[in-house]
Amino acid sequence: MSSIRGFASVSAAALLVGVLIMTSLPAGVQSIGVCYGIIGSNLPSPHDVVQLYRSLGISSMRVYSVEPPALNALRGTGIGLILGTTNADVALLAASASHAASWIQTNVRPYYPDVRINYIAVGNELTGSAAQSIPNAMRNLIDALRAVGLGDIKVSTAVRMDVLATSFPPSAGAFAQSYMTDVARLLATTGMPLLANVYPYFAYKGNVGEIDLRYATFQPGAPPVKDSGSGLVYTNLFDAMVDAMHAALEKAGAWGVRVVVSESGWPSTGGVAATMQNARAYNQGLIDHVAHGTPRRPGPIEAYLFAMFNENQKPGEESERNFGLFYPTKAPVYPVYFRGSGRTANHTLP
Repeated sequence: MSSIRGFASVSAAALLVGVLIMTSLPAGVQSIGVCYGIIGSNLPSPHDVVQLYRSLGISSMRVYSVEPPALNALRGTGIGLILGTTNADVALLAASASHAASWIQTNVRPYYPDVRINYIAVGNELTGSAAQSIPNAMRNLIDALRAVGLGDIKVSTAVRMDVLATSFPPSAGAFAQSYMTDVARLLATTGMPLLANVYPYFAYKGNVGEIDLRYATFQPGAPPVKDSGSGLVYTNLFDAMVDAMHAALEKAGAWGVRVVVSESGWPSTGGVAATMQNARAYNQGLIDHVAHGTPRRPGPIEAYLFAMFNENQKPGEESERNFGLFYPTKAPVYPVYFRGSGRTANHTLP
């Protein structure tokens, strides 16, 4: 994740966040959601979090496990949801159709349709032998949903970029392991998307001398990059990464499968190029960009920013705790303008 240049200290009350209130989201219009992580000791209540989403016109949310207080707070709001299974659930869901049916009865039926569950994500960034269980877990959940008349809820899995054996140039994208070919073909058969966590920040961090920061953060002035295989020209790293995933899907025989970007963001402090200015440039750039699609797949993209809040209990480097758009006080870390399809309104955030 990349960061923006440091802002001077300003009071939270002085940060105005422009919001385009989403009165509706017509078919084909881009959608920006925000991931709601809860690995923090000082976060607002789920009710307050949902009210913040609504006040900003954020139309979609991703959660990583079944948290009844959050799901109850979402009832009747119309906010679309990616609902995650835990990684520990995946092997059990794969091994037993009855366990999958029980999971749906316990974690989906009590909330749907009051909560607009659009997707179930079978695990998040599973790797190693555990990842081999993903296709069977997906099949069992799909069958369980159809058995109770909830077949409109889509089932997928959230992967990171290292499921690809190669990602540059984008046209060379190909899956590293056979289970991902099984996932791709299952998605093609069921008409469901692949969820992909796409972080230009990490690509930039690992290749500081080779990637232009402007190219990584949607900023003007970066030299374009031509794909020697396809002839397509890229003006930002995000598009190149997403199109590498598109190319891998096509090579797996899943031409019609779209990519939903289930996480993307840039930290505001704590790491290489992790500044408020870079974070704002990237996140605002992504919000503004999703209407346009990628060179390989023009058209609107559905994407989820990571994350709503800085989370002070996340493990790892300091940057991992500073991907939030907001502090736990609900004060914005930096100004971001969410664009929707309705009227324009400005709100001063708390």
